[in-house]
Amino acid sequence: MDPQHPRRHGPYHKLAYVHRGKSVCRFVRADCADEIKQRLATYKTFRKLMDRWIELSIQQAQIEFFSSPNKPKSKRAPAPSSRKSPRNKKRS
Repeated sequence: MDPQHPRRHGPYHKLAYVHRGKSVCRFVRADCADEIKQRLATYKTFRKLMDRWIELSIQQAQIEFFSSPNKPKSKRAPAPSSRKSPRNKKRS
């Protein structure tokens, strides 16, 4: 090692994330890196499960509140509009 021109030697482990709109970056000690990786994997699993739960909740709400099981859906085409389309007008 050169005392006049010191160099970093690693490896370095860095954890970067955004919390409440602020970017955060932390260096992680080598002895903690495996624990951090394990916690991040657990967090990713949690997020996937939460996303799936939200999707299912939305589907359930759509079925319960926005579908009408007594009325069959009509397959008729909508009635033609009496308004003239602006695309049909010629420019002078």
